[in-house]
Amino acid sequence: MLVLMTICLLSAPQSCREERLTFSYEDASYMGCLVHAQSTLAEWQQSHPAWRINRWRCVPRNAVDVPI
Repeated sequence: MLVLMTICLLSAPQSCREERLTFSYEDASYMGCLVHAQSTLAEWQQSHPAWRINRWRCVPRNAVDVPI
């Protein structure tokens, strides 16, 4: 499982992009990914203060091409 997210610049909220966290949850179930992703997203947000996470989701690796 991977965590995909849509992030937007705080200074330009219309400027958004999709990002994939490099941290993956290979052995996690969907529910496990949802639970563990929250702390990973919080850490990402702290290290990227100019960005806001607009939405996110857990996906299997083979579904990465599916838009968020």
